[in-house]
Amino acid sequence: MNKQPGTQIKLTNVSIVRMKKGGKRFEIACYQNKVSEFRSGVETDLSEILQIEQIFTNVPKGLVAKKDDWTKCFQTDDLNKAIEEILRKGELQINNLERTHQLSSLSREIATLVSEMTVDPNTNRKHTVGMIEKTMSEIGFSVKSDKPAKPQALELIKKLSTEENTTLPIRRSRMRIRITMSNKDAKKIKDQLLKEVDEVEEDLMDMDWEAIVQISPGAFRTITDLVNNETKGKGRVEVMGNV
Repeated sequence: MNKQPGTQIKLTNVSIVRMKKGGKRFEIACYQNKVSEFRSGVETDLSEILQIEQIFTNVPKGLVAKKDDWTKCFQTDDLNKAIEEILRKGELQINNLERTHQLSSLSREIATLVSEMTVDPNTNRKHTVGMIEKTMSEIGFSVKSDKPAKPQALELIKKLSTEENTTLPIRRSRMRIRITMSNKDAKKIKDQLLKEVDEVEEDLMDMDWEAIVQISPGAFRTITDLVNNETKGKGRVEVMGNV
């Protein structure tokens, strides 16, 4: 294989990673989906990631970078080390068709997470993924391709949970838990615990205190830590399901 500068190498079905360094542009040609596998640590074999083990100045035109340029900019004459830096820090170039598909896939992932984490407060039933996607479009929710689905799902839940929202009634799914502890311990921390609770179903005080309550998932750790610490591990918190 001729690796001399100026060599014309035509590649198809390619993902390009581009990086500017030392005032020069460098590109590498990768197989689709392999860049994300490299960045997540799933794939480390460069021969599985790269369509050709070479650094370019322009992949579509097949223009190979001069060795003097990349060795100077990357401070190494090890081609693999320079390529790995481009893979880690470079910008993945996505064409319009790929970008549309990626955003559509991400949008559905966000809607699926919202459906799993919430219910309609009027019926306690989950909204369908399709209904949530329709609402995202109606309120102009902007899906960001460079941000993971979960934080975007939480952002959407927050937006839809406001009183101003009339498009789709929504609230976070609650955990239903049973809290049990001695009467003596309950007198110390009962009020503190109930501040973390959304709804009390049962509250029975006898030799022991037992309560069945509904809480937001975010409050579970606070409640379990409080019960364990204050009762020296004698109190119990049992998950009974979601509502």
